Amino acid sequence: MKKGVDYTGVCVVFYCHDGQGKVLMHKRSNKCRDEHGCWDIGGGGAEFGEKILDSVRREIVEEYGAEPIEIEHLGYRDVHREHKGEQTHWIALDFKVLVDPLRVKNAEPEKIQELGWFTMDSIPNPIHSQLGTFFENYKDRF
Repeated sequence: MKKGVDYTGVCVVFYCHDGQGKVLMHKRSNKCRDEHGCWDIGGGGAEFGEKILDSVRREIVEEYGAEPIEIEHLGYRDVHREHKGEQTHWIALDFKVLVDPLRVKNAEPEKIQELGWFTMDSIPNPIHSQLGTFFENYKDRF
């Protein structure tokens, strides 16, 4: 059985920030599951038996090599989309995470083509298909 296809998957989605108005984003490489070349924020599937905040911490270390300083829960989204011809359903638990920019690195170079720090006025294009909704939902939290 496939998570998100045969049953509803649970994932954590987070935007990392520097506390000074900049958001960390990464460009998805051709080895990502989908949306190659799109700019995105971090995230990943929650593991069975893992506490949600531990999922957030693990994913940030896996992707950016940095430990979170502060984690704030923003809300959740019901995400319905199509992937490789199959309908998918995920519950995305959304977070805002403070990190030290000096500790951030590309810890997944096979999946992350490039890292960058941006203000909300300088977000690069193209962005991941779900990112516009994320930004709209939490625009008052950036």
